[in-house]
Amino acid sequence: MSPKKYSKKTAKKIHTSRRKNYFFRRRILLVILIIALAGTGLYLKQSISYYYALYFNKFTHKKLHNSETETLRIQKILSDNLDKTYGFDISHYQNKEDIKWNSLTIGNKTIPLEFVVMRATMGNRNADKHFEAFWEQAKKQKIIRGAYHFYRADEDPVIQANNFLENVKLESGDLPPILDIEKIPKRKTNKKLIEDLKVWCRIVEETYGEKPIIYTYYHYYKDFLKGEFDDYPLWLANYNDVPAPSPDGIWDFWQFTENGIVHGINTKVDLDVYNGSSWSLKNLTLD
Repeated sequence: MSPKKYSKKTAKKIHTSRRKNYFFRRRILLVILIIALAGTGLYLKQSISYYYALYFNKFTHKKLHNSETETLRIQKILSDNLDKTYGFDISHYQNKEDIKWNSLTIGNKTIPLEFVVMRATMGNRNADKHFEAFWEQAKKQKIIRGAYHFYRADEDPVIQANNFLENVKLESGDLPPILDIEKIPKRKTNKKLIEDLKVWCRIVEETYGEKPIIYTYYHYYKDFLKGEFDDYPLWLANYNDVPAPSPDGIWDFWQFTENGIVHGINTKVDLDVYNGSSWSLKNLTLD
């Protein structure tokens, strides 16, 4: 059978069509290759980041020191509360690069830090610039998280509550919301302060269905808050040489130093102890 013959015009059309199909197929293959490479890159992103940090962005621990008195005080608290659960709290005063989240321990690396509390918002409008980054890191490392609002005593409790709720989205397994009150108002009476604090707590409690944790210094609690928030979880700061933050033994969390030296953090931080076991702490978290 003799081969089919085409006119020059028809042959040119066939050649042009074949050329178009060839380049079309090449473009399709190129698109598939780009998609495959992008998908592989996304899949391997975590591993690549890990090895990059391992070889090119090594974390070097700084040598931090406390006075002999503070060192002995912290050691005594640790040894007297080995049956309890330890954590720390941070804010924008700590740089993101100063924390190696996968190796946080105290007591010569013998005690793991099992919870972290972070400043989220302040007053009517402000939010902590490192909150979102710290919040996500804690979740990745499966550390129990807590978020607190720094209450400004002369500002509006409703606006402050909404500021917290707009910036913080607590999830199951997180600690209840936390209210940090440390200052005495300059333009309000102490009675009005208590009323405003209860407004903040009520708004936040209605959102999450849990009473907020109240954080304050021991003497502030004794002088202004005691008797007003007795059914709320209590987090007391007391840096004195005492066996517990409150002499009556009523406390849930104790911030016992602002000079905590942590393996995995290149700056001093506040250290806390929860008055119970890890299991008990998990029972305190949101459902």
